[in-house]
Amino acid sequence: MSQTMTHSSASPAVHRILCVVGARPNFMKMAPVMAALAALPGIEGKLVHTGQHYDVTMNHQYFQALGIAAPDINLEVGSGSHAQQTAQVMRRFEPALDELAPAAVLVVGDVNSTLACALVAAKRGVPVIHVEAGLRSFDRAMPEEINRVLTDQLSDLLFTTEESGRANLLKEGIAEERIHFVGNVMIDTLRLNLPRAVPVGRIAADAGRPGFAAGGHAVLTLHRPANVDDAQVLRRLLETVAQISDRVPVLFPVHPRTRAAIERFGLMPLLDRPAILLLPPLGYLEMLGLMRDARVVLTDSGGIQEETTALGTPCITLRQNTERPITVDEGTNTIAGSDPAVILAAFDSVLAGAGKAGRIPHFWDGRAAERIAFIVRDWLVQR
Repeated sequence: MSQTMTHSSASPAVHRILCVVGARPNFMKMAPVMAALAALPGIEGKLVHTGQHYDVTMNHQYFQALGIAAPDINLEVGSGSHAQQTAQVMRRFEPALDELAPAAVLVVGDVNSTLACALVAAKRGVPVIHVEAGLRSFDRAMPEEINRVLTDQLSDLLFTTEESGRANLLKEGIAEERIHFVGNVMIDTLRLNLPRAVPVGRIAADAGRPGFAAGGHAVLTLHRPANVDDAQVLRRLLETVAQISDRVPVLFPVHPRTRAAIERFGLMPLLDRPAILLLPPLGYLEMLGLMRDARVVLTDSGGIQEETTALGTPCITLRQNTERPITVDEGTNTIAGSDPAVILAAFDSVLAGAGKAGRIPHFWDGRAAERIAFIVRDWLVQR
């Protein structure tokens, strides 16, 4: 484990917040939070990267694009089963917690690192702050759902992105005064960086296919175990994507574990088509450009459901449910599952101009992190 720590000679009036990231979606959520905390006197943010997503190049690319300083601590946990990863984060995070003695630990999202660090903090009597609390798919087969529910139960201060989050937390016995509706920090990051988004033409040209998406394109992302670990489900989805590529070019940034599954199941020939462009995992600004310029996005990612709603880009979610219902109720998202007929019907609707136009949800205004920082400061002062 490599650790770099900068010890401050802060006065007792300075409240140290230990901010935890583990996976790339966390980086996009944490960037505006840390910036907002840094803007307030009396708050000192320290960044811990658990190393759950451990691709050094990709991590550096995201940190650089989002303007995040190098982590104060990198736990370098790496991959493993859910149990192994959670246990390793807990084991390595505890000494960092003891060393830095924070006033609170702030976690975001629903990855294994989120729950692991919340557990360690709660057991050591350190208050836990959860950003993006209260989201529920009501599908306990999803590991992320377990992480969400348990992290919320451990948290002292809970920040929600949509009104459904408050209702979910109240039903689970969370005290109302601990819940604050602040909006979506992912959208803070999106709004700030949208002018810097990389155009799709440049991405295609860099991949050796200039002009590939000149007439419009679809974007595909897949990574959830329910979709990529089952050979029949994955084959069905890729066959559907092949049909879609007959009508519009498809750009597919392939997650490493998804690529491994495609190769393991012998499904790569399904994607060997002139209108499908396979890409390596992309940086944040590249993904933002792909989504902004797309005619439609097909995904099983939670964050992309939110980003497409903010961008006004039609989204077809390749899952049976979503923990972000506002993207369906108010946004551009349609739940299609893995049924080819349902997916193709939703796709036909988009191409016919009947896809969801949506609207920007309340408080998705680029100021969620600012609201969080003020509430955290006042809460710490009153403790």
